[in-house]
Amino acid sequence: MNNDQRLVEGSILKSLTTLAWPIIMANILQTAYQLIDTFWLGRLGANAVAAVSISFPILFLVLSLGAGLTLAGTVIVSQYKGADDQKMINFSASQTVMLVLLVSILLALVGYFSANPLMRLIGAGPEIFQDSVTYFQVSSWGFVFLFMFFVFQSLMRGIGDVLLPMYIVLGTVFLNLVLDPLFIFGFGSIPGYGVAGAAIASVITQGLSAVAGLMILFSGKRGIKINLKDMRLKLDWVKRLFALGIPASLEQSSRAAAMTVMVMLVTSFGSSVVAAYGIGARILSLVIVPALGFAIATTSLVGQNIGASKIKRAEKIGDLSSKIAFFGLTAIGMLLFFFAETLTRFFVPNDPQVIQDGAKFIRIMAPSFGLLGVQQVLNGLFNGARFTQASMLISVFSMWVVRFPVAFILSSKTVLGFEGIWWAFPISNLIAAIVAFSYYKSGHWKLRTIRNRRLWIEQGIG
Repeated sequence: MNNDQRLVEGSILKSLTTLAWPIIMANILQTAYQLIDTFWLGRLGANAVAAVSISFPILFLVLSLGAGLTLAGTVIVSQYKGADDQKMINFSASQTVMLVLLVSILLALVGYFSANPLMRLIGAGPEIFQDSVTYFQVSSWGFVFLFMFFVFQSLMRGIGDVLLPMYIVLGTVFLNLVLDPLFIFGFGSIPGYGVAGAAIASVITQGLSAVAGLMILFSGKRGIKINLKDMRLKLDWVKRLFALGIPASLEQSSRAAAMTVMVMLVTSFGSSVVAAYGIGARILSLVIVPALGFAIATTSLVGQNIGASKIKRAEKIGDLSSKIAFFGLTAIGMLLFFFAETLTRFFVPNDPQVIQDGAKFIRIMAPSFGLLGVQQVLNGLFNGARFTQASMLISVFSMWVVRFPVAFILSSKTVLGFEGIWWAFPISNLIAAIVAFSYYKSGHWKLRTIRNRRLWIEQGIG
């Protein structure tokens, strides 16, 4: 069996793990950017951590508005890969790169010039306001680089090449490990920039990864070859990318917007609680990486199998991914439950109140990580089936209908106080997992996929 066939034939477990482990490693390494930042900024004090913690949800919101387009590239390329259509793989990749480039430039400009009012809007206190604005402005310049690497990564995953992006991320994270303390604290003739130094280090490494990714895509030596003549945007393709990408963007942006509103709730309790929330959120972002890895692998694998007209095999992929995510993340969650205080102390070693509050946040969330994993991988299956609207609706329901209202009521209307925000996480994870799994088992997504494939074939675009 050759490499092009291995994802649509043979062992599903082997196909999943072959795709998932490099994606998980790449995501862990990308999350390491934030963890490295938090580690070094924690040496400046809780206010430095709080400044970045407030900026992070807004950054994620801006990024997610365009990130859905890179997912659209994964879905389309994976289905053309399953159908063994190299010409359309190259063409759709070229269209995706150009569209994402234009969107990233727009978002970089918007991010830079809106930093000040955004930080005021979410309630940054006077002790962290200027640092949060500066961090956000510097980070905004990296949007173009970040998006170019994301689109490279997504296209490679669409054809099943997951190792190369991982190696590039590994190299840039090691570089960031050196550049972070250099620009935060300074050395020799290089001045220390404090909080902004963490953003400067990230922008430099993002730029290098973007250049490497584009060079590989233009060379055509790794299964995809983009070219300038195919980058002239065609209206029908722009519509198609937006039709798939906008729901995915709304899914991610709804999560980011909810995170932002949650931060607004947290800020009313003071910088110490903001720092504890920031550390807990960072741990959460690391813990769900395995689920996200299997979700992305599921998207690519389901996409290729649907492209090869293997709907039943696509369903078996969803069954296995759900089991792996549930049991695997539940085990990780229980482990973190017992080491919550040690983890929190690692980031802010000299603030007992932050350590106590952050550890409690982790302990409350940890038992529900398996449920979060189920929701993530099923969203990945819906995305691979070109049903990005389902993922969007489930995420919006989880964050806005359940998590935020529960957090608001428990934190403002009960004796729990800010701990009510902590409890909103496991409650929303449970309800969202039940909704996603119930819809998956209804089988509606399969009927929709079969109907849409017929339509695309009739229109000559599938």
